[in-house]
Amino acid sequence: MDATTYDAVVVGAGFAGLTAARELAHAGLRVLVLEARNRAGGRTWLDTRLGVDLELGGTWVHWLQPYVWAELTRYGIGTVASPEPGRAWWFDGTETVPIEPGALLDLLDEPHRDFGAESRRVFPLPFAPLTSTEAAGMDDDRLTAKIDALDLPAAQRELLRSFWTLNFNGGLSDAAWTQALRWLSLADGDWRRLFAACAGYKVVGGTRALAEAMLADVRAEVRFDADVVSIDQSDDIAVVETADGRVVHAAEVIVTAPLHAIDRIRFTPALPAGQAAAIGAGQLGRGAKIWFALEGEVEHFVAFGRADWPLNFLQSEYHVDGRTIVIGFGPDATALAVDDLAAVQAAVDRLAPGLLVVEATGHDWVSDPFAGETWPMHRTGYLSRGLPEMVRPHGRVRFAGADVAQGWGGFIDGAIESGLAAARSVLLSSDR
Repeated sequence: MDATTYDAVVVGAGFAGLTAARELAHAGLRVLVLEARNRAGGRTWLDTRLGVDLELGGTWVHWLQPYVWAELTRYGIGTVASPEPGRAWWFDGTETVPIEPGALLDLLDEPHRDFGAESRRVFPLPFAPLTSTEAAGMDDDRLTAKIDALDLPAAQRELLRSFWTLNFNGGLSDAAWTQALRWLSLADGDWRRLFAACAGYKVVGGTRALAEAMLADVRAEVRFDADVVSIDQSDDIAVVETADGRVVHAAEVIVTAPLHAIDRIRFTPALPAGQAAAIGAGQLGRGAKIWFALEGEVEHFVAFGRADWPLNFLQSEYHVDGRTIVIGFGPDATALAVDDLAAVQAAVDRLAPGLLVVEATGHDWVSDPFAGETWPMHRTGYLSRGLPEMVRPHGRVRFAGADVAQGWGGFIDGAIESGLAAARSVLLSSDR
């Protein structure tokens, strides 16, 4: 087999991989990017569905997120706001009922004021969470315990639980309290600003516009349909092999695969116990993201249901050809097939009665072998025991991606941040 030597091989062409490859190539290194898919963007994917370009993966950005905002500025790409809802529904403990959007937000406001104050105290430096003197001692605390301890009416407590189920895109049984605090601290403890960062503004031209701009700026060789299956560091160089049997040599390797996809790669020598444990435990973001079309142009709305429903949150986004295009999230990808029209209709009936679903689509990221998760959200113990291991080099191998970001973990911003950090680490390594 032919073997070509590179200064660095970057595994993955998501935003972490594109960032790392661009930085290393601009610094004069010979770089190769190996991407298992036939496209760039990773867990972002803009595709034409339901008669409009839809983000099947990561979607929203915000000026609170400095790394992605810098990239948008660099390439002259703007943002567009998601529509303001004129209607809302929530589950009041007995049934789903209409509520004014402002009143719905008010129900979430009181408990979050206390949460926000604690987030600023625990994480005074949000982009350096491992420097917190308090976080390690509370990293085994569960978010659910904090919510259950609040002196709130049962229905309001359930709404709060559903809000954080939406944020985690997964069940909360092992959700880390520190993860909730980290997200809040990045918005200066203001949950409304956090909510705006999560679902307020989209990229003009979609995430594909940013990914393609970055890809065009990567002065490196990029191979698609190149599924990395092994990385061998037995000798004084890394040997990287893809599923088709092709082999390349590299002085350094940056792996940007999501945490749930890393175990598809065979590492020699094996990963250290701490990294293996973090990968084995995985993340909690293993829910559903579904797009569907409603008959008629319905006034824009949001809806919150119970945390354990197949869809616990809806947000309408577009009016197209006499239809309303809505996005829905649920905590368990196995509970609802993205193209099961009857099941989607039943889920919508629970959240927003009287709406007719005429078409549904999406992508199951959890069953996607190159993802295995949606956006990464930490379980208890990950911040204090997993993250410190994942940011540590394993010989010539470094990890990057939204799973290992110091700041906006789970966001495009975090992926870009981690790609920059990994590239800098390579450039500062003793071999450079």
